[in-house]
Amino acid sequence: MLRYLYADQLSAFPRLANSMFLDRADQFKTRLNWDVTVTAKGHERDEYDDLNPLYVIWEGPDGRHRGSMRFLPTTDRTMINEHFRDILGGGTIESPLIWECTRFCLARGAESRIAAALMLGGGEIMRQFGVRHFSGVFDARMVRIYRTIGSSPEILGQLGTGRVQISVGLWEFTDAARALVAKRAGVSPALYELWFRRSFGSDMGRQALSA
Repeated sequence: MLRYLYADQLSAFPRLANSMFLDRADQFKTRLNWDVTVTAKGHERDEYDDLNPLYVIWEGPDGRHRGSMRFLPTTDRTMINEHFRDILGGGTIESPLIWECTRFCLARGAESRIAAALMLGGGEIMRQFGVRHFSGVFDARMVRIYRTIGSSPEILGQLGTGRVQISVGLWEFTDAARALVAKRAGVSPALYELWFRRSFGSDMGRQALSA
């Protein structure tokens, strides 16, 4: 199932949170050899995890993380604006209608459909919070994954070539894209809306994060 959790809510789900940060370390440090920080607990965390971001997390039947993404509004601090402006020619992305998506992570052995399930979860944030686009930085390996999911971004800028190419993209989520991604995920859009409502209850005021 999918959970939508702010960073300050993760303590209520210790098994899920612990396995998410462990899987991030395994993916970004061990498998991809990125220059990321791993704590003494084996967690991959960065400064943006301290900004109370919203996480979309696929939780397995055992309560462990199987995949996740992290979201922050571009009206505040973001990875693109602070570390990847060179890809945009020195520009920035700042709008209450655009959120940044980072740390797209899949646990080892995760089903291929989980990538699509996470994307559909992100689409539900757009629908419910009135967000028009997601921005994000991605490497060359993700191009095929996005194409397979059925949700490829508009490329705003690129740096490098081949396997080491880094891009900044902008995603929208049309009704047609939602239907296609839902088919890939094997989960109905109605169930995603139910999961979203269960996560936020009647307190939709925290969507002010995007203001």
